[in-house]
Amino acid sequence: MGQSAAIVDELGSKRRIGIDTPIFIYHIEQASPHARAASTILRAVADGRFKGVTSVITMLEVTIQPLRRGRPEIADAYEALLGDIPNLTIVDVDATVTRIGAELRAIYGLRTPDALQIAACLAHGAEAFITNDRRLRRVSEIDVSVLEDFA
Repeated sequence: MGQSAAIVDELGSKRRIGIDTPIFIYHIEQASPHARAASTILRAVADGRFKGVTSVITMLEVTIQPLRRGRPEIADAYEALLGDIPNLTIVDVDATVTRIGAELRAIYGLRTPDALQIAACLAHGAEAFITNDRRLRRVSEIDVSVLEDFA
């Protein structure tokens, strides 16, 4: 079984999945060895197999490089692309998410962006979280799948 199918199969009967920023970056740039798996996950969301959830942190992170390079039109295109994925909800970081994020930071020593990203997904009912950051596996409040494990 290929990497692409295996990661979707691992999600099994999960209905709502949290999606970390690297998944979107791999999909957009198509330069990573994980691009195919990332695109498969986002296609499964678009097709309605799963509801996807990510936070505004993703919008910030995917637009940094184009803005650094003086290419705001590319940043705009990336934002539009994310906004156009059916069945994907991009959630704000509010007081509830911030509190959950603080608890995750306190328990696991996560970096603030990671804590807020996972917190946003938890606050909006995600049952699993897809990332490529192995360090996030220590979070026990949600099932964490690491894309690289399916290579």
